[in-house]
Amino acid sequence: MALFETASFRRFRRRKAVRPNERSALAKSTQSDLSRLVRTSDPAVRKAFDIEMQSFSKLHARYLAEKENREKLDWNRIKSPNDKQVIPYSHLPQITGPEALSKLAVLKVNGGLGTSMGISGAKSALEVKDGMTFLDLIVQQVEHLNTTHKVDVPLILMTSFNTHDDTLRIIKKYVSQRISITTFNQSRYPRIWKETLQPCPKHALDDKKHWYPPGHGDLYESLVHTGVLDRLLAEGKEYLFVSNSDNLGAVVDQRILQHMIDSDAEFLMEVTDKTRADVKGGTLIEYDSSMRLLEIAQVPPDHVDDFKSVRKFKIFNTNNLWINLKALKRIMNGGGMDLDIIVNPKMTDNGQAVVQLETAAGAAIKHFNNAHGINVPRSRFLPVKSCSDLLLIRSDIYSLQNGRLDMSESRMFGSVPVIKLGDHFKKVGASLELESFHDFKKIPDIIDLDHLTVTGDVHFGRGVTLRGTVIVVANEGQRIDIPDGCVLENRLVSGNLNMTVRPFKSPHFNLAY
Repeated sequence: MALFETASFRRFRRRKAVRPNERSALAKSTQSDLSRLVRTSDPAVRKAFDIEMQSFSKLHARYLAEKENREKLDWNRIKSPNDKQVIPYSHLPQITGPEALSKLAVLKVNGGLGTSMGISGAKSALEVKDGMTFLDLIVQQVEHLNTTHKVDVPLILMTSFNTHDDTLRIIKKYVSQRISITTFNQSRYPRIWKETLQPCPKHALDDKKHWYPPGHGDLYESLVHTGVLDRLLAEGKEYLFVSNSDNLGAVVDQRILQHMIDSDAEFLMEVTDKTRADVKGGTLIEYDSSMRLLEIAQVPPDHVDDFKSVRKFKIFNTNNLWINLKALKRIMNGGGMDLDIIVNPKMTDNGQAVVQLETAAGAAIKHFNNAHGINVPRSRFLPVKSCSDLLLIRSDIYSLQNGRLDMSESRMFGSVPVIKLGDHFKKVGASLELESFHDFKKIPDIIDLDHLTVTGDVHFGRGVTLRGTVIVVANEGQRIDIPDGCVLENRLVSGNLNMTVRPFKSPHFNLAY
């Protein structure tokens, strides 16, 4: 169960298989191409680049071998994890002191661009709340932890070649704060042509379009190759909390850390209950008596509906991971990890088909002793993947406390409203301020909102309140203005060009279609 593919690549796989003789020739040709790439690199960085290309060569060779000898997933051997394999957060120990924090380091995966939000630079540089960026909030969280408990928890940022320079520029402003920040660049792998399966670049300095960061599963190799793992161990750090930089709910939790120590677990994965929005998320399973991460791309087509059902798969991976650093050192010294390969097909700007070979950090769970899941509250999974997510974070539902987002006590239910903004709300300005939010003079009051759908050219005034289910639709060529002070409750709004909705303050209004 090592190689898994997106649906679009499955069609390619059925068209083209790799025969044994062809695999051998491809592997040798690829190794020759990679050696030439290394010779074109700057002598000052050649050693590190050579290590990256060797790692890619192993990944590529394994990919070719698995295409030839594919191990099929046996759905009948999949079991839902038992109570000892996924432990409820409520069962974790209470904290008696901060001693364990002295052995902890925090790592944020910070290699992503905000392409899904139209951002060209590092996503973590985007302002998300009260003028603060993702990185501002992360730094404030760790600094508060250190100041409160008089400890020295370091912050590590794993960047990519897409975000490294931006990140270095941004963190300069934190130099005077009570926090140690380390950055390291994850690997840069060459894309391969879909037809030939050979590397795209011909020179180490070829355009960025020929390269890619190989997913957060590259974390383990990069920690070793950059020397960060050895440095952390030398500083007495034994545990690493890993999460995505855009998950604003992923803060250090002392109860989880203490449980890791008490249970002698080498790896913990935070999972949380599925909702309709999470049916495609990876989940923990038991397979051949070991814990595995199952992604939807691994699922046979006739079992996709089973995978999406919460009856059998009730939880999904938040990508908040806790890792024993001594165990990681042992595993990497013993030959490393063959993580499941994610085959990610892409198209270049000029229409050429290429492939990226990626891995996921959570797939490492099968390599560690006593690894298991923790079913955490939903509040620990608060990712910002779209402008809809950002509107929610900037609203009055959340307030900031020492870099941490807290849900307002005025919210009657623990769940958050469903917000769906159309394509009109996906523009970004050069200053990384979302232009789509220029259509909001002020973010509406949504404390009592259940569902919001907005499509088309819609503009919101100041002091607007949205309650219940609100749907606002402006068709192409039309514009809708929601005036200052307007209250919309259980309301469908649609209309002609420049239609203006008069303030409506009745607390009970039936949704009309």
